[in-house]
Parts: sequence; structure tokens; C-alpha cells
Amino acid sequence: MGKLNYRVVIFMLAFAFGVIFSIPSLIQSNSGKKITLGLDLQGGLHLLLGIKTEDALKSYTKSLVSTAKFALDKKDIVIDDVNIKVDMKKNIDNASFTVVDEDEVKNAVKTLKDTLKDIDIKANGTKVTLTLPKKVIQKVTNKAINQAVETIRNRLNQFGLAEPMVAKQGKDKILVEVPGIKTEKEKSRIKKLIAKTAHLQLMAVDEDRAARVDSMSPLEAKKYGDVILPDVKHPQVKYLLRGIPVLDGSMLTDAKSVYDKNGQPMITFALNGEGAKIFAAFTEKAAPTRARLAIVLDNKVYSAPHIDERIGGGRGQITGGFTINEANDIAIALRSGALLAPVFIMEERSIGPSLGRDSIIASSIALFSGFALVFLFMMFYYGMAGVIADIALVANLFLIIAIMSLFGATLTLPGMAGIVLTVGMAVDANVIINERIRELIHEGKSVAKAIEDGYSNAFTAIWDANVTTLIASTLLFFYGTGPIKGFAVTMTIGIMASMLTAILGTHGLYELLLPKIKKDKLGFWFGIKEAK
Repeated sequence: MGKLNYRVVIFMLAFAFGVIFSIPSLIQSNSGKKITLGLDLQGGLHLLLGIKTEDALKSYTKSLVSTAKFALDKKDIVIDDVNIKVDMKKNIDNASFTVVDEDEVKNAVKTLKDTLKDIDIKANGTKVTLTLPKKVIQKVTNKAINQAVETIRNRLNQFGLAEPMVAKQGKDKILVEVPGIKTEKEKSRIKKLIAKTAHLQLMAVDEDRAARVDSMSPLEAKKYGDVILPDVKHPQVKYLLRGIPVLDGSMLTDAKSVYDKNGQPMITFALNGEGAKIFAAFTEKAAPTRARLAIVLDNKVYSAPHIDERIGGGRGQITGGFTINEANDIAIALRSGALLAPVFIMEERSIGPSLGRDSIIASSIALFSGFALVFLFMMFYYGMAGVIADIALVANLFLIIAIMSLFGATLTLPGMAGIVLTVGMAVDANVIINERIRELIHEGKSVAKAIEDGYSNAFTAIWDANVTTLIASTLLFFYGTGPIKGFAVTMTIGIMASMLTAILGTHGLYELLLPKIKKDKLGFWFGIKEAK
């Protein structure tokens, strides 16, 4: 037996690492890092979502008006008759209002042009119109879709779910796959969390007309620039609110579910610097008359407290008789960001755990039968050289599972296909090496020289093949989604692991066993019948 060399030491350490860190995944233990099984292997929830981009434009236009009003208020310019029009089919997206003092129109337009960039601003008499150009409309709709993908992903991650998959599909659809969701209660809660717009607004109560809210129609309220919204717990209770919010959830920086002094769940929130200034300015102005400020979430009023004093620091709270789950879910939705536009479920499918188990059994049979056939072929065709390649192959499998476990990767059916393909590619490297060694032995080279030159001659071809495949796998990972990414991950890890096991590891084992390899037993060692 030869001396231990650095190649063998590295190989043994890699083998041990692979065995140790793959155990939690192989036995699916409750402790330790392990591979997460994908939707197709453990069952779960599949959703295809559509998005109402027109609502995103309305929200954006409304926020523009809110910003415009704040800027004009600072100049003591009063506006009235606010009207917002959004029609995607007619490419209409504008807001208009009337400047009460005719002499202030020019000053109002100049202030708005300084405040609102990339918006067309025109005045016709005392009427000022803000129009969104096509490029801004396109930017807002694209942002709404991309932000929805990111927001839903963040919500599901904060919810504590294992490896949810959220991706844009086509131009205006979103694919959501959540593994491990089995009960109807879980599905219902997930769908509510995904679909919750979580649009927070702080809106002033119209105290001048509040007493008439029960007899007022929405159309009449609109004439005064107001909206009528229901109480979240008591829909029969209505609030008459100023249509332009004091501020909205885009200025939110944090939200948490906590308990109040009576032990009831509530939500606290914090605003950014701009939001804190607007909040402080409004409460200072409202305090002398004890005006009310309604906290509105998704067009429902959660509370409408009287303002008794200026509130600095940009912090507030939402109460509404929440359960702890409701408070947690709303806080998650607020914290992860409001959806710029509502989403709706276009398609829903549930994959049962039994179907997942069938997939695991079928794919496992394919994996292990393929592995066994390759294992036996190498052993019978190449003798001990084939056994050495098989040892490297086993180490390669353990390494793939261990690395995927440490990174918490998700294993899907395409991922298992990637492992099967990697097995073929890993053993292919040893086929090339063994054939080179055989050729050199037939040429009359010594066994030691044949092994050394065999690895040198084969390395370039193996390296080129692996690098080109690695480039393809990397591109699949960055530009693919869902199952394609799963395939790319296992391929990438498998290729890198095979470079370690199939080249470095087997070379080290040959060096270790070299003193045992006899010239008259080359058939046993390399499957060679006779040597020249």
C-alpha cells in the first residue's frame, strides 16, 4: 500500500463531509439542515395570479395628487374639485383640480412643475390637469407587476414557509408554488396573505359633513371630494373621509404585531422621514379642533381616533379586535410592502402528498436503477479501475446532497433528473481516463507512467466538457424559473463535485494503490486481457 497523498486526504475529507451533512436529508430528520422537497415531491399549493394594473395607476395618480396638495398647502394655495380619471383602454390617466384663487394659478403650476417631475402639467383657467405620459404609465405598470412578485415572495418567506416559488409568468401573470401546504385552513390563510393589498392610508374625516354620512350617497360624497368607507368590524358604520389621503403606506418603514395594555393584539407602525413630517404637520393643525384621523387598510376603517396633540416621531398604531394570527399576517403584509395593484387567482391546483410520494418513489427507482446499472457496468468492464470510479461516484452523490442540504436548496423532479445526468457525466470522466490509461499500457508504458499520463491527457477534454456544461447550467439558473432552476442547481453542484471526486479523488486512490498493481494482473485492475 502506498503512502497517503494530498489527493487522497482531500478526497477522504470530502467523502466524510458528504456523508455527515447528507444524513439529515436522507433520513428526513427534524434536526439539522436538509434538502427541501419541491411541490412535485411533497405536494402543496399551485396558484396562477393575475394583477389589476389599472388599480396601480389609480393609486399612483392619487399619491401624485396627495404630494401636489401637500406642496401647495405649504404655499397656502387652496385647491378643490379633485377628479381622477384612469382608463387603460383609452390610455387616459390624469388628475384635475381647481385652484380656488385665480391669481394663484401660475404660482400653483410653477410649484407643481418643481415638485412633480416627468408629469405633464397644464392649466386651463383655474383648472389644473396632471397627466401621466405613456412612458410613466408603462413604468408604473411594470413596477406594479415586479413589485407584486417581490412582495408576495417576501410575505411567504416571512410567514415561515419552506422555499416558496414566486415568479413572473408572461407579461402580467404571477406563478406561485408553495410546497407542504396540505389542509384547507392552511390554503385559505396563504391565499388571504397573498391577495391582501395591505394598502395603508391615513385619511382625514370630513367633520363638516360627517353627521350626514348615513344619508349621503357615494356620488354626493364625490362632489365634495370625499369617499365613504365602512368600519372593518361593523360594516353598517360608515365614515365620510377626505378623498386625498394625508399619507399612505409607501411611507411605511416597519410594522409589528404587539399587545396593548389590555393584552389585546394590535399593530404598531413607523413612518419614514417624509411621512413623519406630514403626520406631525397634520396632527398639529388638527389638535385644536380634535379632528379625527382614520386609519384605513384596504379601504376599510380600523379606527378613527381624535387628534388631541401634535404627534411627532412618525409612529402610530392600529387596533381592531384582531386575533393574534390576523395581527401577525397584517403586520407581515404591511412590513413586506403594499401591493401596488390587487392580485386575483386565475388558476388554483392542489397537489396531494400521495401524488408527491408516488413521484418520489418513481424518480428514486429511476435514480437508483440508473446508478446501479452504471455501477455494475464500470465494475465488470474496467475491473478494479471501475470500482475506484464507483467509489468516486458514491462520494459525488453524497457531496451533491450535502451541499444542497447546507444551502437549503429545493429538490424537484427536474432536480432529480439533473442528479441522474450528473451521475452519467461523472462516470464519463473516468471512462475517458481509464481508456487513456489502457491505451498507454498497450503502448508499453509502465503502470505508473500510464496513470500519470492518462490523467494529463484526459484532463483537457474533461475540463472543456465540464466548463461548457457549467456555463449552460449557470445561464439556466439565472434566466430559468421554477423546475428549470432546480435542474440547473443540481447540475452545477454535480459538475463541481465530479471535478473533485472523478479526477482528483480517483487519481489519489491510484497513487495509494500503485504498489499493489502488478503487471501480470492488469486484467483484474483495468479489464485488460493482455498487454504488449
